[in-house]
Amino acid sequence: MKAEKRYLTVTIEPLPAAVVGDTVTLKCNFKTDGRLREIVWFRVTEGGTIKQKIFTYDAMFNTNYSHMEDYRRREDLVYQSTVRLPEVRLADNGPYECHVGIYDRATREKVVLASGSVFLNVMAPPLSISVVAADTPAPFSRYRAQNFTLMCIVSGGKPAPVVYFKRDGEVIDVIPYTQSVGRGPAGVRAVMATDGQRGRQYTESPAHTPSPVTEAIPETVVSREFPRWVQSSDPFYYFHNVLVPLKNGTSEVRAILTWILNPELDNDALFSCEVKHPALSMPMQAEVTLAAPKGPRLSMTPTRAKVGDTVRIAVQGFQVGSVGSEVFPEPLFTWTRVGGHLLDGSEERDGKELVLERVPAELNGSMYRCTAQNPLGSTDTHTRLIVFENPSMREGAQSQSNGASYNGIVGLTAAAAILTVTLAVT
Repeated sequence: MKAEKRYLTVTIEPLPAAVVGDTVTLKCNFKTDGRLREIVWFRVTEGGTIKQKIFTYDAMFNTNYSHMEDYRRREDLVYQSTVRLPEVRLADNGPYECHVGIYDRATREKVVLASGSVFLNVMAPPLSISVVAADTPAPFSRYRAQNFTLMCIVSGGKPAPVVYFKRDGEVIDVIPYTQSVGRGPAGVRAVMATDGQRGRQYTESPAHTPSPVTEAIPETVVSREFPRWVQSSDPFYYFHNVLVPLKNGTSEVRAILTWILNPELDNDALFSCEVKHPALSMPMQAEVTLAAPKGPRLSMTPTRAKVGDTVRIAVQGFQVGSVGSEVFPEPLFTWTRVGGHLLDGSEERDGKELVLERVPAELNGSMYRCTAQNPLGSTDTHTRLIVFENPSMREGAQSQSNGASYNGIVGLTAAAAILTVTLAVT
């Protein structure tokens, strides 16, 4: 008579998505009319090619074996079919299998096996969010409309988050685009250039700028340039997402917003980037306020410059605006000398600091202009260089003069002696 086989079915309860740091319980349910031999849990990796034991229950000796690191204690036997994983990590993401073995009815040496599987999806919230302006620092042109691009960078999320922009608290209605032309927002430039509503934006041509006169510019003047073109309708906002996979299974999302900037309307506008993600209880947010440069506040070291000193004129901040206000995007600083070239012979120099090596006395009273500009506007600030006499250089000149006189006296004495000798011989 043929032996009847034992009955065994194994199922694992489905798991909701977990967030990094959560405690996850894996529950294996099985039904059988046989006698239990063992339960083994596996973590499946490498696309199913590797099965790593994480827990074993041996019914013969009623013992438990952990195949995981002792110090982590990442499993606890709650029931014979339950394993608890505390503080899951991204590395725990993937399939798990529960293998159950029972004794065959005919012989104790033979074991009947059945298994079930479940997939653990571990999510990670984004770690960082920031908003930057592309292509900065950049000059300001009051005669030409300029495309402006904000980039929101969100890093560390799994799955990739949903990113969107707001202006002054209102969600921006955007037009999706693809990067079909150029690099990054360059694709938008081609689209915008053919937009009929943007065709006539220039109302004044650049005029010839007269050469500046030093005496006509006081040191306290802060002038600002405003745009000379008019935009007749609300801008179109073009939007694009770039997804960059990271090695740890998370991703970086770069959300790109591009529009034709109107400095008169966009100055002091608040733009925010917000992120929705299933691992977040509330949206992440980063915000910036577009602001034209205010007059740069300049410092000069040394404060009392002498002939031969190296003088540094640096931007320390801005003169106008509320405390703690920032200029965004980053300004471009350009230095010029009013009425002449810089000390090295160049017409201008970029950077937050102007260095004048070994200033000569001729630069006393010279005026220097610092121009700060970003796509929203431009400002000028002037400072005058006062150069004092250097006593050490004057003493050095006198010493050289005295040395020359002494050498001349010695030379004349020697010449007289030679002449005397010569006359005596003749």
